[in-house]
Amino acid sequence: MVKEPLFNIISLNHEENTVSAALEIHQHNEIFEGHFPDHPVVPGACMLQIVKEVLEKTFAKSLRLVKADNIKFLSLIEPGNVSTLQLNLAYQLIDGEIKINAGLMAGEVVCMKLQGTFQTTQS
Repeated sequence: MVKEPLFNIISLNHEENTVSAALEIHQHNEIFEGHFPDHPVVPGACMLQIVKEVLEKTFAKSLRLVKADNIKFLSLIEPGNVSTLQLNLAYQLIDGEIKINAGLMAGEVVCMKLQGTFQTTQS
């Protein structure tokens, strides 16, 4: 059986030190069976994973979050009510690291903010 991904990237725009991505959330993903059965919401860890995967696609590298200077989960993402998200991030490449300032939004509502640092993983 093929598992449905949590999200798909609808569009990805990478311009000078900024990335924006439109994302589609799949409300029937199995993660919502346990988080939470009667009131499904996107887990905070999955929001972080979304940022990581968009960065990996942007830079065509495997990355890991090595430092989270500031993470704010500001609003729940309820997949039955929200089908698309917008990720906007600004970044700087410093000493082989990617330092980011990101926001994940559902319409006009900011769901998560992240300031952090990613590094390339060793193969």
